[in-house]
Amino acid sequence: MDIKDAEPGATNAAGAGGLPFDAGRLDELLDGAGIDVLVVSSKHNIQYLLGGYRFFFFDHFDAIGLSRYLPLLVYVRGKPADAAYFGNPMEGYEEALGKFWTPRVEKGWGSVPVTEQAAAFVASLGKQRGRIGVERAFLPADAEEALRRALPDAEIVEAVVPLERLRAIKTPQELDLLRTASERVVDAMLTVMAGHRPGATKLELTEALRREEVQRGLNFEYCLITAGTSTNRAPSGQVWGEGDILSLDSGGNYKGYIGDLCRMAIQGEPDSELEDLLGEIEAIQQAARSPILAGARGGDIFAAAEPLVRQSSHGNTLDFVAHGMGLISHEAPRLTSNGPVPYPGDDADRPLAAGMVLSIETTLAHPRRGFIKLEDTVAVTEDGWEAFGDGGRGWNRGGTAAG
Repeated sequence: MDIKDAEPGATNAAGAGGLPFDAGRLDELLDGAGIDVLVVSSKHNIQYLLGGYRFFFFDHFDAIGLSRYLPLLVYVRGKPADAAYFGNPMEGYEEALGKFWTPRVEKGWGSVPVTEQAAAFVASLGKQRGRIGVERAFLPADAEEALRRALPDAEIVEAVVPLERLRAIKTPQELDLLRTASERVVDAMLTVMAGHRPGATKLELTEALRREEVQRGLNFEYCLITAGTSTNRAPSGQVWGEGDILSLDSGGNYKGYIGDLCRMAIQGEPDSELEDLLGEIEAIQQAARSPILAGARGGDIFAAAEPLVRQSSHGNTLDFVAHGMGLISHEAPRLTSNGPVPYPGDDADRPLAAGMVLSIETTLAHPRRGFIKLEDTVAVTEDGWEAFGDGGRGWNRGGTAAG
């Protein structure tokens, strides 16, 4: 395929004749990081750069034989016509279906042979002394050793942040995928809550949620679940009993994009204290949304929520966090350096941009009443925000649809 006239932003190169990402933006990011050539190895960034592609055979595992599946995409800054994809021989099926926009496609078995192929290609482009950007957390030790052996004069540098920045602003198509994922996760959770009377175990509820998400076209990823006064979030034989509260915090994946939300339920009716506790969490969630719009400072989200957290009589057991969402959880924008996942809050003092997507979550581990949480997915727009899957925010009643 001739990509000299490629149109950045096309959603599927095979059908649109253009690149499925903003090549100009990627080139700017690579230039800023001083990277001459990218060697991309993570499944999520391969998917992004190939316009949604994930090889179905290795979608859920990597190990095979004595090695592993290691896809590599080589991208030369400013020269997409020099790009190449290095995959597995079985991906010839996908190549025949026109899934790859890269002008060159090569295949091999195992992490070292594929890396050697990619390194030889980089050398053939005259980049053997360049700065090679890799994703160290997603490049096996044997592959990095092979890359260094084959390109001894190259400087191997980290490329995670430029790739993260590229993905931070979602296209309308990506927003649709995140909206769909979020709506389907919440719908599945509400179905499970309504479909189970007192006596269901957390293991049974988790399995029911898995089925409901799969039936809605999602890949079930996890369920963090609490029942009663316990704050243990692992699926177990614990029973959701009469009068007990329940939290379901689940990630469902739709075409690579994560719907990650939390909703609450109760067997019976909540008393006034439970209503007040969830109402306090809801107030923090809504306060956090209030400053969101394109151009606002990322840290303003925390500035809006944290006074309510500090003023709460439950402040020592109340936690608030907001982070980016997309192909992975906790991607850019990164809004705090003090969250549960350690990373620098580089976006706290930067402006939000339309198309960024945030997870906003407030958690109360109450010593008497149990684990109470809301987690929402919110997209930044030019003049405000849009929440995805925003239903079921109150005390949902268990067993209302049970036979």
